[in-house]
Amino acid sequence: MPFSEFLHQPAATAARLEDVRSITLRRRGADDLALVRADQTERDATVIDFTSRLLAGLARAGETDAIRRVLPEALPWSTFLPEADRDLLLTELIEVAQGSASLRNLAPIAVLLEQWRHSAEIHADPDLFRQVTARPSGDLGPVPEPEAKA
Repeated sequence: MPFSEFLHQPAATAARLEDVRSITLRRRGADDLALVRADQTERDATVIDFTSRLLAGLARAGETDAIRRVLPEALPWSTFLPEADRDLLLTELIEVAQGSASLRNLAPIAVLLEQWRHSAEIHADPDLFRQVTARPSGDLGPVPEPEAKA
């Protein structure tokens, strides 16, 4: 719904949340906002916490082969990563998911997945991989001195 409609009819908008999971408030010239009930956010956090603990428990129980086998189903782009990188992705994902769940902040998981997706994009494109991994020849010029912290 348009953000202006929410501003003009906040009670009606809030009442609509009884029938839907969330409402996206569209804003001109700015990022959209999501309006959700607090209990929904709490339920989402519970599911994320459970999922991260389950994943960590499977890894500790030695089920990393099972996790590794289903990774391409969950993250199809992971098939382009070398095997060692897929293992590192799983390790980092488990650690970051647990930390994110404890903070109730999903941003670190989203950032981690985006970074690994970009790595997979590089591995999937031979020309791009060659450009990124090529050793520069000759002197690349002076390196500026870091700025002093105030």
